[in-house]
Amino acid sequence: MRTYSLDDVYETRKRRDSWWTVYFVDPVACRVALVVANRSQITPNNLTVFSLVLGLASAVCLGAGELVAGALLFYLSFMIDCVDGKIARLKGTGTPFGLWLDYVGDRVRVVLCAAGLAYGQYERTGEVAYILLGAAVAVLDLFRYVNAPQMKRVRDAITRDRAAGEPLIDLVPAPREEDAEVPGGPGFLRRLNRFLARHRVRSHLISGIEFHAAVFVIAPLIGVAALIPVAAGASFLLLANEVFLVYRMWLFARRHEVSQESREHVLV
Repeated sequence: MRTYSLDDVYETRKRRDSWWTVYFVDPVACRVALVVANRSQITPNNLTVFSLVLGLASAVCLGAGELVAGALLFYLSFMIDCVDGKIARLKGTGTPFGLWLDYVGDRVRVVLCAAGLAYGQYERTGEVAYILLGAAVAVLDLFRYVNAPQMKRVRDAITRDRAAGEPLIDLVPAPREEDAEVPGGPGFLRRLNRFLARHRVRSHLISGIEFHAAVFVIAPLIGVAALIPVAAGASFLLLANEVFLVYRMWLFARRHEVSQESREHVLV
């Protein structure tokens, strides 16, 4: 059996990732992945299921009002979820079913933890605001993960249409999920984007991962008083990011429509 090095594991990291993952998860996940790869026959799907079990335990702790334990278990769940992808890429053992399991497991974890957090604090205080908080977190997360593949379908359809009808010389590249860019601008934004790229950090600084970390790790570790303001702030930033991505997609689609209209006018 091949022995892997830490450099081998580093090669499995995404070219660009969320700042939370880069700075607070990967340093641990890479070392855990190294041990798992060299000293066990654990499969990526085994790790995904274990991650989901930890997520369920986090939800139970949050529901019982044990915020610190819930936050630590959520972090461990996410960290193991990162390890399964590294093992799959390192050993080439990823499967289509594993992709589905990983995707659905993430959504189940977030919904369960949102429900646990809402129930635990409502049971403790009787404040309906916590029920609304849990519902908002679950809905925003589901919206993001429903919206992302639909936007990709639109971009892919436009790209195929343009490829069939004219050269791609003026086609705006569709941003990928793992490294969508802030539009290149003069001065500060361009320098910031280059700096972030050197450190593997995506240029949109709030996404689902940071949202989850804020709601289920940072806020519970700070304490009850931080739950609503931190979750509300993270929700606003996530929604703003999604609106920005939809706006970019609309510009991309509008450019395609204008190009089509111009081409039809020339043909006529």
